[in-house]
Amino acid sequence: MSHPLVVMAIVLTCIFTGAAVGMRLHGLLPKDDLVGAWADVIKLAMGLLATVLALVLSLLISSANSTRSTVETEYRQSLSDVGMLDRNLANYGVETEEARRFMRDALVRRFAAVWPSENFGAVPPAAAGELPVEGLQRRLLQLSPGTDVQKWFLQQSLATTTSLAQLHWLLLGQEAGTTLPVPLLLVVTFWSTTLFVGFGLFCRPNRTVVAALFIAALTVSSAVFLIADLNRPFTGLVQISSRPAHALLELLGK
Repeated sequence: MSHPLVVMAIVLTCIFTGAAVGMRLHGLLPKDDLVGAWADVIKLAMGLLATVLALVLSLLISSANSTRSTVETEYRQSLSDVGMLDRNLANYGVETEEARRFMRDALVRRFAAVWPSENFGAVPPAAAGELPVEGLQRRLLQLSPGTDVQKWFLQQSLATTTSLAQLHWLLLGQEAGTTLPVPLLLVVTFWSTTLFVGFGLFCRPNRTVVAALFIAALTVSSAVFLIADLNRPFTGLVQISSRPAHALLELLGK
């Protein structure tokens, strides 16, 4: 799917075109068709359509916001677990310095890919065919703990490497975001356009009416934009903050 702003522009164009068609029909239809019982039926249909449209848009916004909140919670929890993993490795001893450096480099690469416009420091090259978690686990398994304390920290570290895997796949899977289903977008656009055709039917064109209908159309298209943007938690305009990632990198290796 296209960028949310492009989707918004398309929806706005369709809706406002519907309003223009309605105002054009206002001057072409017989006046008797727009008064009395005929008008009451049309207005009832418009009221029903407006109610259904408002309900669907509110549910879509709520669902998109819930998805974004879930992703953000998982992201912050994974960062916290990775920070704990680094501390466990530090408490193990100096033998883990190479593993800690490998983990930090992997995070820098992933963060730089998700937020390419931000500076996370020098981006080290990745080893061909090596996944971050597998590379870290391989380095940890090469350690030879000599005390019970080191054995405990190694066990905790290996158990926590799943958080690094979760963070890696979470960021990777959310880089492009979740697309708004095209059939659903088409249905919402059709309903909105039909509704604005009805609005235009009862309007005598003038600048005030055109401005009011444009603002109303902009409101509906903005709701569609918000739905599409919330489904892109790491790339949208309302994106998840990168500050926790910067804070984590400041602490790693110390």
